[in-house]
Amino acid sequence: MANPARKFKSDAFEAIHSAVSDLREARMITAATLREYDQLCMTPPPLSALQIRALRRQLKVSQPVFAAFLNTTASTIVQWESGKKRPSGMGRKLLQIAKAKGLQGLTVG
Repeated sequence: MANPARKFKSDAFEAIHSAVSDLREARMITAATLREYDQLCMTPPPLSALQIRALRRQLKVSQPVFAAFLNTTASTIVQWESGKKRPSGMGRKLLQIAKAKGLQGLTVG
């Protein structure tokens, strides 16, 4: 039975994940491999306003500097951190990259 808290990127990703989950239940793949498929197939949960602020502080950057790395405005960062707006699309993805890899994950080169 599907977990309603899980959100897949598409129906195709849900089908792939289901097949891989069956392989895990049959002990044909490791739990680590299943976690890799979780990351590939599922949409990560959005960061809350407090999590966004904590991430920026952990990275030790100001709101304008964080905005530059995320290719947005300082005003948008203020709105995300206050909960007036929620990041979506590319902003949400870039926040996930910053969370996983730090500012280095957002730079080219």
